[in-house]
Amino acid sequence: MSQLKAVDYAAASPEVKAVYDDIKQTRQVEDVNNFWKFIAHHPPTLARTWDSLKDVMAPGALEPLIKELLYVAVSVTNNCGYCVASHTAAARRAGMTDEMFGELLAVVGMANETNRLAVGYRVPIDPAFE
Repeated sequence: MSQLKAVDYAAASPEVKAVYDDIKQTRQVEDVNNFWKFIAHHPPTLARTWDSLKDVMAPGALEPLIKELLYVAVSVTNNCGYCVASHTAAARRAGMTDEMFGELLAVVGMANETNRLAVGYRVPIDPAFE
């Protein structure tokens, strides 16, 4: 467990408060979540990460729900419980159902299993895939 404490708004530097304000405005929330409060210990990382996340998760060719499902899938694979919880909640807000979540986890599990088999057997890539 981290020995750092969350950087709450009241104790934040003006630089950190500016990022917090942008997060709150962009996400229409009253407070930022713990992820941001902990990385705020290094304001350049906070600002860079928020700017990148905001850009990547903005509307684009992929629907917001698809982006959140992808985020959940990668977070499950990377074993990041915090990100699984955060992005599962966001996916639910974007319309993910329990059935979708179950299928998502089935695909994640299958992909991880077949990936390990392909790596372990050192399966060469078929010319048709190139």
